[in-house]
Amino acid sequence: MTVEKTYVIKGKPESKWVLMDASDQGLGRLSTQIACYLLGKHKPTYTPGVDMGDFVVVVNASKLRFTQKRLLEKIYYSHSGYPGGLKSIKLRDQLEKHPERVIRHAVWGMLPHNKLGRRLLKRLRIFAGSEHDHQAQNPQPVA
Repeated sequence: MTVEKTYVIKGKPESKWVLMDASDQGLGRLSTQIACYLLGKHKPTYTPGVDMGDFVVVVNASKLRFTQKRLLEKIYYSHSGYPGGLKSIKLRDQLEKHPERVIRHAVWGMLPHNKLGRRLLKRLRIFAGSEHDHQAQNPQPVA
């Protein structure tokens, strides 16, 4: 009989800064890559339930690729908690006003919905244009 051991990392894992370009990419594939880097699944020492991920900087969020049907029919809903407090906004309008919220919403759906997921989401920095204010951290572009 063999006993399989679970690998548990000791100490604080180091986090790096990663730069991703969202121009002309689909939302789903980009979001899964971002979630993978935030969770740390790209590292050989990945341990579930441990904060091992990297900081992710996303640029050109306003240049995501969508089909025309998706732009017109996808709707984001939010509720204030009060009667009659349901608000809705179409994807097209959300991209014009706040393109970073589209990516943040998609990535949040791929992270665990607990304290760990909320802490990981704070490591995500999204910018609508090509300029970002994290040059001092020297983020490495993802191939």
